[in-house]
Amino acid sequence: MKTSDFNFKIPKNLIVDKPLEERDESRLMVIHKNTGKIEHKLFKNIIDYFNKGDVIIINNTKVFPAKLYGFKEKTDAKIEVILLRELDKKKRIWDILVDPARKVRIGNKINLSKNNNYNLILEIIDNTTSRGRIGRFNSNIPYNEFIEIIKKLGETPLPKYIKYPVSQQDIDKYQTVYAKIEGAILAPTAGLHFSKILLKKLEIKGIKICEITLHIGLSNLIIIEVEDVSKHRMDTEPYFISQKTCDIINNALLNNKRICAVGTSSVRAIESSSYKSLKPIRGWTNKFIFPPYDFKMVNSMITNFHIPKSTLLMMVVAFANYDLIMKAYEIALKENYRFYSYGDAMLII
Repeated sequence: MKTSDFNFKIPKNLIVDKPLEERDESRLMVIHKNTGKIEHKLFKNIIDYFNKGDVIIINNTKVFPAKLYGFKEKTDAKIEVILLRELDKKKRIWDILVDPARKVRIGNKINLSKNNNYNLILEIIDNTTSRGRIGRFNSNIPYNEFIEIIKKLGETPLPKYIKYPVSQQDIDKYQTVYAKIEGAILAPTAGLHFSKILLKKLEIKGIKICEITLHIGLSNLIIIEVEDVSKHRMDTEPYFISQKTCDIINNALLNNKRICAVGTSSVRAIESSSYKSLKPIRGWTNKFIFPPYDFKMVNSMITNFHIPKSTLLMMVVAFANYDLIMKAYEIALKENYRFYSYGDAMLII
């Protein structure tokens, strides 16, 4: 397929930058793959579509304060740094993004401690992309202390379209209620709709909630620029699936139960480690799911409404079919469904 096949316009009033007061009160579009039927519900109504023994897979990644601000030595230019992933723990080498990128070259040093007492300098040692760099921190303090300094200096990298001054409540709302393991620069936004009460109701009904971890990086931010979808390359992200989770999902598969992945990150993790059954793994994935694709484990999906020409939208189309999903998006626009991170949700069954 072509990237242009996934293009459409979203009115500005449907791009929301604030979450609802109650997470599970967002709207929910329910799409029945086999019949094409589309229903309009609230997110808390998802409990009506699951039965005892069904499985819901959640991504327990937690967004960490990966955004830092520093000043370029000599010129004193202010530089934004986003820590993507750690490449060498011992040498304190990280894969990073810098902004404005045109001001940052190999050999430059960024002072992250100009307005504090931490004495933290980041030296640029390589380029990766137009914005991407590899940086080395000068710190020789014990690793745990180093990480604590990063957390104290850093900010949660909320979506760029959020322009208002953010509060701690805004930061808390950008984490899922089950966020546990730090490592993502973006939240698994389909999971933002779950409340603790809704999760408890699902468990009481006998639905099994199992966890995977995939630390979301650049892959969710990138708009595909090549016209031939198959030529796009995903960013590599770390993920982990436990034996316990594998046992739950494999057993549900054998018993023809509904296996629902919450968000595209959960789908990527599960599909990256499956063949005829799901295997436990701790590794990295750059799996790109686009049409046509044969899903091996997941037979249901909860997702948000995504931006045009994104890998996320392409996965959703692969899961259902092009005409049905594009029709659903057309309806969503007419019915004023909310888009992006704090937007409404879709359940595909």
